[in-house]
Amino acid sequence: MSLLKEIRQYSSAYANEVVSFRRHLHAHPELSYQEYNTAKFIANQLRSFGMHVQEGIAGTGVVAIIEGKNPTKRIIALRADIDALPIQEINSKDYKSINKGVMHACGHDVHTASLLGTAKILNELKGQFEGSIKLIFQPGEEKNPGGASIMIKEGVLENPAPSAILGQHVFPLLPVGKIGFREGKYMASSDEIYLRVVGKGGHGATPELTVDPVVIASHIIIALQQIISRNASPKHPTVLTFGKVTADGATNIIPDEVNIAGTFRALDERWREEGLRKIKKMAENIAEGMGGKCEVDIHHGYPCLENDPMLTRFIKQAAEEYVGKENVVDIDLTLGSEDFAYYSQVIPASFYRLGTRNESKGITSYVHTPTFDIDEDALVLAPGLMAWMAIAQLSA
Repeated sequence: MSLLKEIRQYSSAYANEVVSFRRHLHAHPELSYQEYNTAKFIANQLRSFGMHVQEGIAGTGVVAIIEGKNPTKRIIALRADIDALPIQEINSKDYKSINKGVMHACGHDVHTASLLGTAKILNELKGQFEGSIKLIFQPGEEKNPGGASIMIKEGVLENPAPSAILGQHVFPLLPVGKIGFREGKYMASSDEIYLRVVGKGGHGATPELTVDPVVIASHIIIALQQIISRNASPKHPTVLTFGKVTADGATNIIPDEVNIAGTFRALDERWREEGLRKIKKMAENIAEGMGGKCEVDIHHGYPCLENDPMLTRFIKQAAEEYVGKENVVDIDLTLGSEDFAYYSQVIPASFYRLGTRNESKGITSYVHTPTFDIDEDALVLAPGLMAWMAIAQLSA
């Protein structure tokens, strides 16, 4: 039997177990950097496979290494994120979240369960490939500074150092059974913008005695959009969105200050820094020109994610061998962001998409929504696919 067929058989045979992993994780979600029980569950499963486990990286990160023949010949890393979101789930499935206000609404339960399945398959086959595979179960993808950045600082890409890293993410816009790839730039940087517009409050009937921060804030919000429309190159997709404005006044009360929060997304690092400088300068100058003050606080988030073209091309071909060329698709740029981007700044990396949508089953909700779910048929496919791509890359 060929190794490809053997992996397919293992992936199918372990599918029910992988689904049970996913349902347990889904029912017991934990927020970023608080994934203590999740980490214990992962470590216990890996040990049950007979693997040595390293815990406590970046707080709750878990790492294990599967050594094949000639283990130092080449090393590939596989990554899954393990944290959940502060969302109240409204699904009615038996495995819905039991933790109030916390939900695996971005599929990290799927990523973790899938990588556990991949680990089990690779551990069974370690006598049939050369090199080693490092498994990275990473906390804190959903919250700055991003668990990937902390794990890298704590040496996850060293001792031993992988030559490449693969990451998988659910994609509810893609039908189950399909796999999506993109070479080069794929996901945007993500920075948080906080503006505190300070004026002088007073009675709404005597605006001449005030410096109205609500009016100033309104001008700032509108004016900053010109940075996107008149300063950003059309060749560099960019988004500036303000999703929170707090003016604690009343119908006849002008407040002393207005607080604004938003996000700035870009697909070019040079323009990203230039755009942030322009946002700060324009906001400050508008407020000053209108008699107030604007304090600008920028929380730098994740960088742009670039998929190494050669690596992506190679694993895409491996995916075509595993699922059939008709089930492998090219996907478009997105202004979403991912802390997997930090890995891509250090070593060749590729971040691909796992189709999880099934309209006939009513599984259509997007990530970060309280109704998000997946077609679990994806978990029959995903562990074996990643195992095959990893082994193929070791042999490249």
